[in-house]
Amino acid sequence: MSGGVAVLVVCEGNLCRSPLAERLLRLRTKGSDVRVTSAGVNGANGQPMDELAADELVRLGGNPEGFEARRLTGTMLRDADLVLTATRAIRSQVVAMSPAVLRRSFTLLELAAMLEDPPWPEPDGSIGGLEVTLARATDWRGSVGVHGDDLDLPDPIGRSAKVHRHVADLIDHATEVIATRLL
Repeated sequence: MSGGVAVLVVCEGNLCRSPLAERLLRLRTKGSDVRVTSAGVNGANGQPMDELAADELVRLGGNPEGFEARRLTGTMLRDADLVLTATRAIRSQVVAMSPAVLRRSFTLLELAAMLEDPPWPEPDGSIGGLEVTLARATDWRGSVGVHGDDLDLPDPIGRSAKVHRHVADLIDHATEVIATRLL
């Protein structure tokens, strides 16, 4: 993981959830050696961020300008040190596409829950560096107090502003925990 940490956030179309998480993680890791990108398993190359998701990003202090959706590729997965997905189903698609990412891919909410209350803290309360933490998180997968649908971000595409706000708030909290504790 020399030369910085590459984080890839993946959702379905790369229009709402993953661009929102990408831009919030970028905002929270600004000035560091963390590089954050996003893509969709069915990404519509070149499309702008969904308007309601972009509104939520602005509300949370981010900027949607210049965003263009991308379709996920094997190269993107190979180049990522950490892959964060919107849902368990998308994580399964990611792992099927590139089995090598199994131990470094999590749903956004899953990793945030483990980092918020890690079951493996060091004596000094720290959680270890990225590689150590990802290995421990993989071993502890499924042991956190969040299970099933609670690990999945609802897909807000085509839904109300209220749903977009709810999803944005979930992403906001998760990215804050991940950026603070891990990146």
